[in-house]
Amino acid sequence: MTLIADYLSVCENAAKAGGDVLLRWTDRFTVREKGRGDLVTEADFQSQKIVREFLLGRFPHHGMLAEEDDPASGGASAAGFRWVVDPLDGTMNYVHGVPHYAVSIALEHCGELLVGAVYDPCLDELFSAAAGQGARCNGKPIRSSNITDPDEALAVMGFPPGMAKDAPDLRVFLEVVTRCQGIRRTGSAALNLCYIAAGRFDFYWSFSTKIWDVAAGALILQEAGGEVTAPEGGPFDLESGQFLAAANEQLHAKVQPMVTAGVARR
Repeated sequence: MTLIADYLSVCENAAKAGGDVLLRWTDRFTVREKGRGDLVTEADFQSQKIVREFLLGRFPHHGMLAEEDDPASGGASAAGFRWVVDPLDGTMNYVHGVPHYAVSIALEHCGELLVGAVYDPCLDELFSAAAGQGARCNGKPIRSSNITDPDEALAVMGFPPGMAKDAPDLRVFLEVVTRCQGIRRTGSAALNLCYIAAGRFDFYWSFSTKIWDVAAGALILQEAGGEVTAPEGGPFDLESGQFLAAANEQLHAKVQPMVTAGVARR
């Protein structure tokens, strides 16, 4: 087994292990707020614990950045390897019994994404990718859609916890909502990106996600033929969590001016 194949296998298995924990904790957790509208449960921490043991047990010299850790503890290893983990992406859905959430895991090396996996335990869907090797869902290749006209596109988006009335996510929504076929808000950034990769959604913007929300999904989408950039069209900065993602380059080019106009909207 090549090293990349080994990384991907461990990534996939860790995501599934975390997802199994989430299913076992259903209906027996308590909830607290990290901030207004930003929830965390015991299930988040238990999933993260299992994922950490799985990843660092196999690669003890790697670093790890996980959502429920102190951010200062999440540096890369001396060799530049860092696992980026969201043990429960979609906590609000999980808390309310909405069966749409996931475990998201990616491995980066010196800023370059190498492998990623997003596991939806409710549908038993495992999205995964390795750099340069395409994207898959449950082992079968997936490809983003060939829709190039926003009028025919199904968009997806999210709002940040404690959103202000002038938040850029909201301003872009008001710009886009009448210019596409429809918009969905699902509550899971990781699954949003994977659904574009699988051809279910067509474009997505966000100014409010975190690196652990999008690291795996961004790689999976890019490997499925999609385009991920900064909202203004420049290079995608993984650390910022801000992006515009689309199923293909042509659709991205048509949506990007809408995002720019939305941000400027008052």
